[in-house]
Amino acid sequence: MFEPDDRTRQKPRVKFLKTLFDKYPYWLSLLAGALSATGFAPLGLWGISLIALALWIAIVDSLKSRKATFFSGWLFGLGHFVVGLNWIAKAFTFQAAMPEWLGYIAVILLSLYLAVYPALTALGAWLLGKGRPIVFVLAFAGFWIITEWLRSWVFSGFIWNPLGVIMVEAQHATSARSIGTYGLSGIVIGIAGLAGSAIAGLFMLQWRIVIRKAFDFIIVAIGAVLLSVMGSGDDRLASKAQPDITIVQPNIGQQDKWQAGYEEKNLAKLAGLTVRKDDGPRILFWPEAAIPDYLEAGYPQRYYYGRSPEIVRAQLASLMKPGDVLVLGALKLEFDEAGAPDERRAIGARNSVFAMDSNRELLGRYDKSHLVPYGEYLPMRPLLSAIGLSRLAPGDFDFWPGPGPQSLDLAAFGKAGLQVCYEIIFSGQVVDRDNRPDFIFNPSNDAWFGAWGPPQHLAQARLRAIEEGLPVIRSTPTGISAVITSTGKVVESIPMGQAGRIDSKLPPPENPTLFSRYGNILSLGFALILLICAIAIRLRAR
Repeated sequence: MFEPDDRTRQKPRVKFLKTLFDKYPYWLSLLAGALSATGFAPLGLWGISLIALALWIAIVDSLKSRKATFFSGWLFGLGHFVVGLNWIAKAFTFQAAMPEWLGYIAVILLSLYLAVYPALTALGAWLLGKGRPIVFVLAFAGFWIITEWLRSWVFSGFIWNPLGVIMVEAQHATSARSIGTYGLSGIVIGIAGLAGSAIAGLFMLQWRIVIRKAFDFIIVAIGAVLLSVMGSGDDRLASKAQPDITIVQPNIGQQDKWQAGYEEKNLAKLAGLTVRKDDGPRILFWPEAAIPDYLEAGYPQRYYYGRSPEIVRAQLASLMKPGDVLVLGALKLEFDEAGAPDERRAIGARNSVFAMDSNRELLGRYDKSHLVPYGEYLPMRPLLSAIGLSRLAPGDFDFWPGPGPQSLDLAAFGKAGLQVCYEIIFSGQVVDRDNRPDFIFNPSNDAWFGAWGPPQHLAQARLRAIEEGLPVIRSTPTGISAVITSTGKVVESIPMGQAGRIDSKLPPPENPTLFSRYGNILSLGFALILLICAIAIRLRAR
């Protein structure tokens, strides 16, 4: 991509660039990775991200060996993830048993692992397309889609900040309706790769290359537009008037959430923000783990701490008017079956969302399926506990996962899809396709996500709305709570660090998008097409 011919070999600009690439490819890769993460929220510098990606792709094409290529990709990934995931360090400040400095070590260790995926992408593209710009760019985009998809499920998956999210910040994410988030990431790589080729042409003063890459860029742009309208389901579903909703953000910090004696104070905050402002029925949305009390009957009495589920539900119902439904996060316990009913011992818990009507009846429950490793459960607990690492996951037992995406029937209000906290980041795994909901509720606790985590979380929720053609409602203790339309637009929100409420109408859903029907098979199919085209062009050139 940056190999000058005889006519340009002596040009000063070409010589400088080639010298820079030859002497400092690894430092440049690390820097490009760090800069590429600035396109994510809260910075939203997506233009810088594209330039950084173009620089790195050009570096990879200039390398001479497999080892150098893999190392360059690994360093790029290290910079990319350390900057983008810096908020994880903040979470450790809320672990009383862990030193704060360990949070920064955790960010680096996680990034060392995640960097393997860009490294595999770089190696695959280099092997297939080295020295052939179009083949190289097509292969790079195809392999990036595949490795990003792998990152979503290998070792339980951690797909925070897929590259396509920067297009949400750029207001150009509608292609996700057809090819999903990972396919959208491939388009980002394609645009950056073509930009890298054009930049190479400018430095080598080869205007023919610049014009050709500009033409290729236009073709890619047209293709992205076509993908955005395929199966987009632009028409809203015909339905009755959309229901009223109230979203509550109490601004309860993580340091106050589970402190003894704070239960009544925290409930008073929630209750004060829930007071009605009109007489019509509405859906009330409270955050993840909004209350510490248990709502289900049947537990041994010692677990209720003097507040039976009947008392708690009566207290919640007193905040509601006839016809209201409250959807809130709470915990459910799992017990062993040995001994008498009152002697049973809790052996697990579930991070759940309950729906309750104004008659104190529970309408249903959703149990979080995609749990956070080292946060909600400890992988290989017997082994890690034996070497003193049980403190990584607080508590004496683990959370248990639920069965997966479900839709809760809220009677006159329609069906709600539920995704608790970071579950919403998993593209193609947020909706029960056989029982499609009318909206997605994403209760979350972002109070320990630092300054960067909450806006990144919001951006990924917006991308789920675009993919599925469904509105997303978010309620968090400290922000960012929001109403998101099925096009990914945030129509109302409460900033971080503020207590407040949103009174609004529930946005309508759209007809199912192409992606909502077929999921990530479309993303992988798009990757396969890119790779087949790359191979075909290479064979034809031979």
